[in-house]
Amino acid sequence: MTTTLRPAEPLQQTPDGARSRVYDVCVNSRRVGAVEIGTVPGTGRPAGVIRSLRIDEPDRRRGRGTVAALAAEEVLRGWGCDQVTLSVPADATVALRMATALGYTERSRDMAKDLAGPPPELPAHVEVRPMTEAEYREWEARSTEGFARSWAEHGVPEEQATAKAEASRRRHLPDGLATEGAAFHVAVRDGTPVGHLWTGRLVEAPGERIAFVYDIAVADDQRGKGYGRALMLLAERIALAAGEHRIGLHVFADNTPALRLYESLGYRTTRIRCFKPLL
Repeated sequence: MTTTLRPAEPLQQTPDGARSRVYDVCVNSRRVGAVEIGTVPGTGRPAGVIRSLRIDEPDRRRGRGTVAALAAEEVLRGWGCDQVTLSVPADATVALRMATALGYTERSRDMAKDLAGPPPELPAHVEVRPMTEAEYREWEARSTEGFARSWAEHGVPEEQATAKAEASRRRHLPDGLATEGAAFHVAVRDGTPVGHLWTGRLVEAPGERIAFVYDIAVADDQRGKGYGRALMLLAERIALAAGEHRIGLHVFADNTPALRLYESLGYRTTRIRCFKPLL
């Protein structure tokens, strides 16, 4: 039996150059599932993404998903993509095994925590305050470059990483420090900032909004002194004050100290984000 992809809809294209299309997964012309693929626009070659892949229950465990994924990669190569990404729910063990077998590498994780009870108290030795406009301008200047560098260090081509960083800033901070729902704070020691926190909101799915930690950092020479934990507790306080009862974040898989901190605070991995070069 032959597993193939058959277009289920016309090719969708947006003004910024992004493509997307849904395909039926077929075995000898019989539909057994569906896959949706797309591209992420930017400078240079586009990045491909497998947004969803589903095989109907009667046809699972027969290699249909593996063949469909390989066929989707071939389509993305034809669209000029040099890399493909996908995200898998953390509890989808079969899908994770398949991604690993196909050569995908874990790049990062989505984590989340349900919030309940009174807001947590901050450590007495930690002072926090809102970020000033001058501090925001300094943060903005270095954060876009740092964001792009982080993605480039984790396998994203440099041009795509830069475009991703600039697009993220435009999307999440259209009005800078005054952006509705965004909050910026700094941790201070002896009058000197030693860390910062950017929180806001994120729509996980249509109608599902959560609080989100977009950026947290502590100065290299001040790490291990509780400032990171204090800022994360502050994020929970901000979320609860805004009426949110779930908070999420994104972390690179090789950032072991951050992962340990988040897990110790009760965060759990919800999705695994993987990538694969398309040679």
